[in-house]
Amino acid sequence: TINMYGGGTILRNHVIGNSINIIKKKNPNYSDERLEELKYGLSIIYILVTKSIVIFLIAYFLGLFKELFILMIIYSLVKRYSYGMHMPGSFSCFVASSIVFIGSSYLAKTFIIPMGFKTIFGLFGVFYMYTYSPCDTEKKPIVNPKFRRMLKIRSTVIASIVYVCSLLISDNYIADACILALLIQCTMISPISYKL
Repeated sequence: TINMYGGGTILRNHVIGNSINIIKKKNPNYSDERLEELKYGLSIIYILVTKSIVIFLIAYFLGLFKELFILMIIYSLVKRYSYGMHMPGSFSCFVASSIVFIGSSYLAKTFIIPMGFKTIFGLFGVFYMYTYSPCDTEKKPIVNPKFRRMLKIRSTVIASIVYVCSLLISDNYIADACILALLIQCTMISPISYKL
């Protein structure tokens, strides 16, 4: 993706800068703090879109487009309320995302997780989600205890639903993708991952 390489940062800054200028003109009462929040949000959206385009292109050429699409939908549901860590740079994020998501799509397509392991991994995922979600970041702290509790409950419920689906769905790929999505997100909210 363009923003991951030298000249891409210039393009990203240009796109986001122009967007912020338009927002300023239409909302002159916005404080500098509010504009910084919007800038941060736009940066995340820009990186997410450009990164996703490249990852899906790679998956397409590897014959894994449909599998990646299914995995990403399930993962998005699992991550929705549990949040999680971000890589320090867009390039490292791209590399890690490519390896994890394309690799997981390949594994789920190639191998079938035995029911016993699926049960162990699924229960572990639900327990881990209940224990460590939601996981905030320095740039996006969760300071409201009630909001944090609500996120924990929702993320645990979704993790439980995904786990049950992995046991009930007859399609082996989708069932295994449910478990892999849970395990990926457990890694993203793990205190060990944050320390590393």
